[in-house]
Amino acid sequence: MSKIFISCALPYANGPCHLGHIRSTYLPADIYARYNRMVGNDVLLVCATDEHGTPIAVKADKENKKPIEISKRYHDMIVKDVESMNISLDNFTRTTDEKHYEIAKNFFKDLYDKGFIYREDIQQLYCPNCNKFLPDRYVEGLCPVCGSEARGDHCEKCGRALDPTELDEPHCITCGTTPIIKDTFQYAFKLSELEDDLKEYIQNNENFPANVRNYASNWLNDGLNDWILTRDMDWGIPVPLEEAKGKVLYVWIEAFLGYISSASQWSEQSGIKWEEYWNDFVVHFIGKDIIYHHSIFWPGLLKAYGCKLPDMIYAGEFLSLEGEKMSTSKNWVIWIADFVKDYEPDLLRYYLTINAPLNKDSDFSWDDFQRRNNDELADVIGNFLHRTFTFTRKYFDNKIPEYVNPSEEDEEFRKAIEELPEKAGEYISNFEFREGLLEIFKVAKKGNKYFNDQEPWKAVKEDMQKAANCLYLSNQLAKTLAYTLKPYLPSKADKIAGIMNIDDLSQWKDAAVALPSGYEINKAKPLFKKIDDEVIEAEKAKLQENLKESSEDESMSDLISIDDFDEVVIKIGQVLEAEKIEKSDKLLKLQVDIGEEKPRQIVAGLAKFYSSEELVDRKVCVVANLQPAKLFGTLSEGMILATGESGALLSPDENGKVGERIQ
Repeated sequence: MSKIFISCALPYANGPCHLGHIRSTYLPADIYARYNRMVGNDVLLVCATDEHGTPIAVKADKENKKPIEISKRYHDMIVKDVESMNISLDNFTRTTDEKHYEIAKNFFKDLYDKGFIYREDIQQLYCPNCNKFLPDRYVEGLCPVCGSEARGDHCEKCGRALDPTELDEPHCITCGTTPIIKDTFQYAFKLSELEDDLKEYIQNNENFPANVRNYASNWLNDGLNDWILTRDMDWGIPVPLEEAKGKVLYVWIEAFLGYISSASQWSEQSGIKWEEYWNDFVVHFIGKDIIYHHSIFWPGLLKAYGCKLPDMIYAGEFLSLEGEKMSTSKNWVIWIADFVKDYEPDLLRYYLTINAPLNKDSDFSWDDFQRRNNDELADVIGNFLHRTFTFTRKYFDNKIPEYVNPSEEDEEFRKAIEELPEKAGEYISNFEFREGLLEIFKVAKKGNKYFNDQEPWKAVKEDMQKAANCLYLSNQLAKTLAYTLKPYLPSKADKIAGIMNIDDLSQWKDAAVALPSGYEINKAKPLFKKIDDEVIEAEKAKLQENLKESSEDESMSDLISIDDFDEVVIKIGQVLEAEKIEKSDKLLKLQVDIGEEKPRQIVAGLAKFYSSEELVDRKVCVVANLQPAKLFGTLSEGMILATGESGALLSPDENGKVGERIQ
């Protein structure tokens, strides 16, 4: 029996999970872990939320909250998302846990004491108004290459990685001030000294898939530079050196250690040493956008520390949505929490696996999702199972009949059933998850054809043994499907097992063991339902509405920039009337008294947070000098101030008078 350490890439705690997260990381890791447990390997599957870094700090600043509040909010969401998709993690923790802080500080100090980390004098952008050095995400400006708006670390338009000092027309995102360049220092890692070791690691590791090897090799061909490991921030793990006050560890040194701290926490709870798993076989499941980090930076850190390097890094390629790149800012995305409200998670697990190999880009299409559900799950697998169980109940009193004097067709089908576990298992063990599921589907399809060809509805009248052999073999395949589908569709597999009176699907080898004649099964209900056209059309319409509302919200927010803030007029208003806008789940039309001759009509995105009745007579803060705009075809003459995430209204004190100016 082998021990296997499996990790999922740490989700960043600044938003919930969408379909792409599940497809690239959690789902393949879960399939691989479930299968290996079933074949007798000892598996440790861990993950954690990545809760430090500038995006969380920036979000906290915008919401006037502490970063830990932001990360806690999204950690809880992510946990629910992962659990709702039946991901069988052994431990899921956080990089804000004390254990993680301890491990990260000790790791840094060890590399520093060994001479792999050194102090480096650098120049960095400094905001004289905020009186602080600016980490990359705290700076925005124009890309020096293409001239587009860019962050301090990256240009979305041309894809260039940037240093904040390279930006044209930079400004501090907190206050808008133009930063200056000042001398400071950070701590750098001697990555360049490990270039030869890393080349050997990449080139000689036969486990690595082509996309990982190619990405890493291209980076190595350009030569490795030393790597800055610290930032000037309040939010993060403090650098454990006396001279480094105000500096924290860069997220791309300490986030990797989330794998270790999660495993260490599991060890404390279980009493089993996680090192035994790491020292046997390590598999990282990641998205392709972090291949460089996991194939170059992380192995470099481990090599310097003196630790065994990962054996396998499997990178899932991107998932688009209806042919377009997913965008959370434009709300062109499907959140896991929304999906599981209306559909069983196994349907998504099936679709994301069978749609394309993990090492190729894929697309989620509602039409194709419906087609695969209806044509494959319902019409092939579901239909085969339902007919098998129904005929067994009707003609053989819910008992598996005897298998006697089989025909050539019977024996050919029996052989296909017996070979399925080994074939599917070999695909899964080789990380070819789609091919394994296709093999299962192929045999289920063969089962449907066999059932049709044997015509048991006729045979029960003309040749009872022919019908008996058909139902004997069909039940054997049903049982084999329960086992082989378990890594892919765990809930549906359990339901098949329940119908077949199987209490335990934990042993893969049992998939090839035939059930005896006379074995009794239970009454069954259909396991898969078809999805109607109207449902899919509504889903597509919802996507378009979300995109439109996002665009309207964006245009509304762009009317006043931070440089114009002194000209903003904010008044106390009182809501007189409120009603929903037709065809919008988000918008309300309000009539608001702000002390003028007639009420202002204001469109506000509050429908998901307040009913119309709750808002009437409520005092609110109103941006009164906004340029009028049409939202969903309705004129809006102002803006109600509310938080972006929870929709909480910013309400004035009740002593404030309607029409009184706040700003």
